[in-house]
Amino acid sequence: MDQNDLTTEIRNKVDIVDIIGERIPLTAKGRNFFGVCPFHDDTNPSMSVSRDKQIYKCFSCGASGNVYTFLMNYEHKEFKEVLRDLGKRVGIHVSGVKVNKATTKYDSLYEAYRFAVKYYQNNLVSSYGKEAKEYLHYRGFSDAIIKEFQIGLSLLERQDLTTLLTTKQYDLTTLNQIGLSIDDRDTYVDRIMFPLQDSYGRVVGFSGRIYKDIEQSKYINTKETVIFKKGDCLYHYHAAIDAARISKSIIVMEGFMDVIRAFTIGLKNTVALMGTALTTEQLRLIKRLSRNVVLCLDGDEAGRHAALKIGQTLLDEGIESKVITLPNDDDPDSYILKNGKEKFLELIENAIFYSDYKIASLKENINFDSEEDLSSYINRVILETTKIDDEIRVEIILKKLAKDYNIGYNTLEKRFRDMKENSKPAPKIDVEKKVVKRRNKYILAMEQVIFHMLNHPWVIDLVEQEKMIFPSNETRLLTNEIIYFYRKNRSITIADFYTYLQDKTDLLSYLEKIVSTNILEDVTKEDLLAYFKVIKDYSKSQEIKRLERLMKKESDCLEQAKIVEQIRKLKLGEI
Repeated sequence: MDQNDLTTEIRNKVDIVDIIGERIPLTAKGRNFFGVCPFHDDTNPSMSVSRDKQIYKCFSCGASGNVYTFLMNYEHKEFKEVLRDLGKRVGIHVSGVKVNKATTKYDSLYEAYRFAVKYYQNNLVSSYGKEAKEYLHYRGFSDAIIKEFQIGLSLLERQDLTTLLTTKQYDLTTLNQIGLSIDDRDTYVDRIMFPLQDSYGRVVGFSGRIYKDIEQSKYINTKETVIFKKGDCLYHYHAAIDAARISKSIIVMEGFMDVIRAFTIGLKNTVALMGTALTTEQLRLIKRLSRNVVLCLDGDEAGRHAALKIGQTLLDEGIESKVITLPNDDDPDSYILKNGKEKFLELIENAIFYSDYKIASLKENINFDSEEDLSSYINRVILETTKIDDEIRVEIILKKLAKDYNIGYNTLEKRFRDMKENSKPAPKIDVEKKVVKRRNKYILAMEQVIFHMLNHPWVIDLVEQEKMIFPSNETRLLTNEIIYFYRKNRSITIADFYTYLQDKTDLLSYLEKIVSTNILEDVTKEDLLAYFKVIKDYSKSQEIKRLERLMKKESDCLEQAKIVEQIRKLKLGEI
């Protein structure tokens, strides 16, 4: 079975609605399903998923594709990985599939980091790594965990890695720029090395930790580079995707050591911010993992402040997270070491809603003997309560306030209603709707033709019969690919054509644009001939303009006359 047959067979055995529905909630509307698009900051369901066509498209950001492209973009996996995963799901073994790997201008930099990871790992298992490995074992990291997280060791000699990479044709300037070297020497010396990955699972940096009793910074982290933007990454993101989907939740921690420690007790649905500030990109990544978020940050004052800030950011995005409060300034790493697996799992089980956590935090620095402070506190609690979308929880909170502070429930409930009404967002005015860029009738006609070529094979035959030539090079390439695919496979579907184009990124982007356009499904031969006429007229007008520009540059009278004659014939339809 060749690759095209294999990919088609696997795609035919999975349902795109099931696959996408496992990752984002979908609601049936007519023949299609709709959900919140995970590929942009969507709040209203703008993604349509078609069971009939086995494709999805977002009417807001334009994202579209089949089950393969969805998983590649959603889970940041390469085509072969997705093919293998889906094959396993339907009982088809995938081996020996050749995929043209997409390349980037940074591939050599990723390769340098891949080499560095292997180099550091080899150091750790060599005789030089005996002391460092004993330290890791003492810290509770088994050989399996060391391997899972690709932990390694940098040596005392400050030029080992730099020298090796320069022999592989890497210049010192590049190595300095990407953080593997500093001042033409190894950045990391005699430290346990923890690789840091981007959302695609590529190693883009390191955190080097001391393991001897010496006066140095506990950690040295790779500086920001062209491939490492700290705010664009979540530690363990790529590896947590499957676990988050299975558990339908994600646990957010501060540091990578917390994630590794959680992994040792079987918790794999964890990611780390590598700091306490949540960036826009990290928020987007978290939303793609799960909308059931548990915040397990450090128990110190900075961690508690971060939990309040991050929880509010998530709430503003429509996600009410849960919060774990760690005692005694512990972090997850130290808490698990001191108290063990069962105690930590109890904390997760008893995590409280963010709104309850925030309400509890409002008690700090309040003088409850002061009527003014008490009134301010109660009003702030009621204001926070207006953000809770659960009538039962609201009633519980108001009744507790009434009991604790001897205030009439009706008084609190009336204040709640008033605040709720005042907090409603102003209605949107129609004129604020996104302005859609107008397209000329040629572009519309061209999109109609290509769309219907993908949906109705008889349109492909008509395009060839009419000897249609499209003025745009991009359009010519795409239509040629459609015709080639159809003639070779004797059939065509948009879902399969997406897979065929997966390594032709420019054409794939163009196809997405066309598919996301709201085009009517039905078309007649008369409709197509009308589109052909618009395209031919446009082609003719473009050729006339080209000849007119050529004539202005031509000084020879005979040549000018020939050009004038060509223009005349074009206008009369003789050529």
